[in-house]
Amino acid sequence: MSRPRLLLLVLIVLAIAAFFVFDLDRFLSVDFFKARQTAAEAWRDAHPWLATAAYFTAYVLVTGLSLPGAVVMTLIGGALFGLVWGSLVISFASSIGATLAFLVARFLLRDWVQNRFGERLQAVNEGIAREGGFYLFTLRLVPLFPFFLINLTLGLTPIRAWTFYWVSQLGMLPGTLLYVNAGTRLARIDSLQGILSPGLLLSFALLGLFPLIAHKAVALAKARRVYAGHARPRRFDRNLVVIGAGSAGLVASYIATAVRARVTLVEKDRMGGDCLNTGCVPSKALIRTAKLLSRMRRAGEFGIRKVHADFEFAEVMARVRRVVETVAPHDSEERYTALGVDVIRGEARLLSPWEVEISRPDGSRKVISTRSIVIATGARPFIPPIPGIEKVDCLTSDNLWALRELPRRLVVLGGGPIGTELTQAFARLGARVTQVERLPRILIREDPEVSDLVTERFRAEGIEVLVGHQARRFLIEDGERILVAEHEGEERRIPFDAVLVAVGRTANLRGYGLEELGIPVDRTIETNAFLQTLYPNIYAAGDVAGPYQFTHTAAHQAWYAAVNALFAPFKRFRADYSLIPWATFVDPEVARVGLNEQEARAREIPYEVTRYDIDDLDRAIADGEAQGFVKVLTVPGKDRVLGVTLVGEHAGDLLAEWVLAMRHDIGLNRILGTIHIYPTLAEANKYVAGQWKKAHAPEGLLRWLERFHRWRRGGA
Repeated sequence: MSRPRLLLLVLIVLAIAAFFVFDLDRFLSVDFFKARQTAAEAWRDAHPWLATAAYFTAYVLVTGLSLPGAVVMTLIGGALFGLVWGSLVISFASSIGATLAFLVARFLLRDWVQNRFGERLQAVNEGIAREGGFYLFTLRLVPLFPFFLINLTLGLTPIRAWTFYWVSQLGMLPGTLLYVNAGTRLARIDSLQGILSPGLLLSFALLGLFPLIAHKAVALAKARRVYAGHARPRRFDRNLVVIGAGSAGLVASYIATAVRARVTLVEKDRMGGDCLNTGCVPSKALIRTAKLLSRMRRAGEFGIRKVHADFEFAEVMARVRRVVETVAPHDSEERYTALGVDVIRGEARLLSPWEVEISRPDGSRKVISTRSIVIATGARPFIPPIPGIEKVDCLTSDNLWALRELPRRLVVLGGGPIGTELTQAFARLGARVTQVERLPRILIREDPEVSDLVTERFRAEGIEVLVGHQARRFLIEDGERILVAEHEGEERRIPFDAVLVAVGRTANLRGYGLEELGIPVDRTIETNAFLQTLYPNIYAAGDVAGPYQFTHTAAHQAWYAAVNALFAPFKRFRADYSLIPWATFVDPEVARVGLNEQEARAREIPYEVTRYDIDDLDRAIADGEAQGFVKVLTVPGKDRVLGVTLVGEHAGDLLAEWVLAMRHDIGLNRILGTIHIYPTLAEANKYVAGQWKKAHAPEGLLRWLERFHRWRRGGA
């Protein structure tokens, strides 16, 4: 703690201690004032301005130091100065005193609290930033709630001091008037309890309900304004219509039918969306074959002299298709129909906030009215506007599965997860792959050491990794395709047979009637914390809503969207993004949850790093996979986990223990105390906890134990 902060803290502690040591609280009682009321009124009459100033100063000090007695002082103010003048003086004194307490808490503790608990307080901070004034106003209208707690607690949040002051003054005024008015009748009151009559308590309760009722009324008025010009049906065909049968749409539909709502799911293409048909499932099937080939080439490491793999690329892709077909029944129309979902094939378009028109493949049209709508239309690969790209028939994660001949020379544009996974897979299948990334390294969202390890592995496998290269244009010269890329001001020509574009995905926003309804869309559909769009009964989930484009986060969002759509306004839930895990399925795998080092530094969150290298792990050595590491970020000096990065065999599977630990606040001590089977890769999680424990060993206690054991051996 800095010297000014320490000095201020000492002064405050001394002042509070003096208040209680010298029993100054005896002056702040109804009995004390009533015994001297006549003399006090006489002094007030003789020195009105001095009496006002003295009372004002005393009130500011009591509230500024968060001392007990503000209620009694308010009553005394009513008795001494009357309703009008007393209310005016007390209104300013209480607001100034409260703001002083607020500023003291902010100066002394806010930075420490935010640095230590910033992750946990993220939702609170966002709520305060968005509606802090309203929350404060609601609390101020209920004087029975300890105001000193409000002052000190809000000082630790991002709310502006000026907002705190004027909202406090406005919010405390009704309660101040009630207490001051009661104080004007102080001669007839024998104790503080006498002021808390049932009528006064009821008044405070009604004051507390007023802002909530007003908030609901404002929300209703806004909704009516949004819906103006649209005729709401008197009855609805469905409780919910879901547009899109990818991960988000399937989960939303399943939840709706599970709670016996009537739901229609509309899909214009294939059930299962991108994940099943062109994303997660086929890519992992391809990666599995590529990994098998890689292990066969490493046969010598396992004591096998020679292994020969005879394969055709077309047969590999046929297996990928069989895997998709095997998984497809999980997401099929038949399964969801059996569950009770009304599945309709066709293109959906919003006609109004409550009406969806469905154009079927046979040309027929159907209009369905519904209370709520969930838009889960997913995303598609982004094709950058690079000159000449339209001439080279670029591949994407959508269409590459139709390949039956392996490209001899493949250029992969993009160093993110999709581009990186497919780069390694095609290289292992025999293509000569050049990966082109405009940023300084691949996997830019991971820590540099992760990018370096994967890049080193790629280059060892014969992959040419070109970072810091900006694709400028595509050419066709003498029948040969060429990518011209710029690196450090110089152009480089890269000949290729096929190019795979994997530079990101763009949300499917067009053709659904969003623009006609005025729903804000940019790169994604704009939603609030409850996943509502401009219209409160229309929700969005999955890739089309962002901010994450993972299958598991789409399913996660779908729960919130479906439950909110079905049960609002009776109950709503804010979407929780506090703990999102993900993995990149390169070899070695990269998995992460929570903060990594570059994020912690960018957000100025203090952290401590503990690392365990997997090359020391028995099972990894036995499996020939002794590479990678577990890196854990913790609160300095504590075992609470802020984030984990895993690199190694089955990293995505091993990460589950850390997701559970962070979700339920399980620290490294408890992970260390958990039995892990030997020999398994999961022991790496226990060993990194052991590394942390070793670094935090209680050296003083250990020295005493050393002396104790020496004494037990008979030593001096």
